[in-house]
Amino acid sequence: MLGNWLKTTILMAAIVALFGAIGLMLGGLTGMLLALAFAAAMNVWAYWNSADMVLRMYNAQEVDESSAPHFYRMIRDLAQRAGLPMPRVYIIDEAQPNAFATGRNPEHAAVAATTGILQMLSERELRGVMAHELAHVQHRDILISTISATVAGAISALAQFGVFFGGDRENRNPIVGLVVMIVAPLAAMLIQMAISRSREFEADRGGAEIGGDPRALADALAKIERFAQGLPLSTAEAHPETAQMMIINPLSGSGLSGLFRTHPATEERIARLMAMAQAR
Repeated sequence: MLGNWLKTTILMAAIVALFGAIGLMLGGLTGMLLALAFAAAMNVWAYWNSADMVLRMYNAQEVDESSAPHFYRMIRDLAQRAGLPMPRVYIIDEAQPNAFATGRNPEHAAVAATTGILQMLSERELRGVMAHELAHVQHRDILISTISATVAGAISALAQFGVFFGGDRENRNPIVGLVVMIVAPLAAMLIQMAISRSREFEADRGGAEIGGDPRALADALAKIERFAQGLPLSTAEAHPETAQMMIINPLSGSGLSGLFRTHPATEERIARLMAMAQAR
C-alpha cells in the first residue's frame, strides 16, 4: 500500500513539474509562474465542479431507498463497513457494464452504476464492484484523478498555445516549439495513465477488504471484461478523459497496452485478487 501511495505522490509531483517546465521553456520564469498559477486555478475549479459535471455528462439519475431499494441498501451497508458517510447513489441508463465514483471528498461523494452492470452481475459480484468504488472514495482517488486529468489537459493546451502565441518570436527555436507541442502532451498523458493504474490496484485491494470477498470482485472483473468491449458507451467515447474513472476501460478503441492503458491489465488485477483470496 505504501509503495503505491509513494508512486502516486511522485507521479503527481512529476506532472505538476512538467507543467511548470513547459511554462519556463515557452515563457521564461514568468511563463512558468503563470503556468503553475493556471494549473492551481484549474484544480480549484475541478475540485468544486467536476463531480456534478461528470454526473450530468452521463445523464446519471439519482436514486434513493424508495426508487432502488436493493441497490441503495447495498451501498449503505458497504459505506458503513468502510466507515464512510452515505454517498449519493446514481444509475446510468447504459447497456455497457460499468461503474464509477466521483466527488471531491467522502462527505461529497457519489457512486454510479450502469443498468448494464446491475443486470449482468450477481449480487455478490455487484457488491465487489461497488466496494471497489467506495475504496476510491476512501482513498480520495477522485480528487487525485481529477487533478491529474486537469493538469494533463492544461499541458496540452499550454503547449499548443505557447507554440503559436507565446515567448519571444525572434529568439524562439521553432523546432524546439514543435517538439514541445508533440512531446509534452504525450508525457503528460503517460504520467496520467500511470497514476490511474496505480490507484486502480489500490482500489481493488481496498474494495476486497471492504466487501470481505476478493474473489467476488475478481469474478466481476472477468465478467465485465468479456462484455464491456462489445457494448459502446457513447459518453465515454465523446469524453475519453473520463475513462479512467470507470472500473473497466469503457473505450472501444482500447487496443493500446502498456504505458497507454488507463487501467491495469484485467488479468493482473484478477491474479492479485485471487492471491488475496487464497491468503485469507
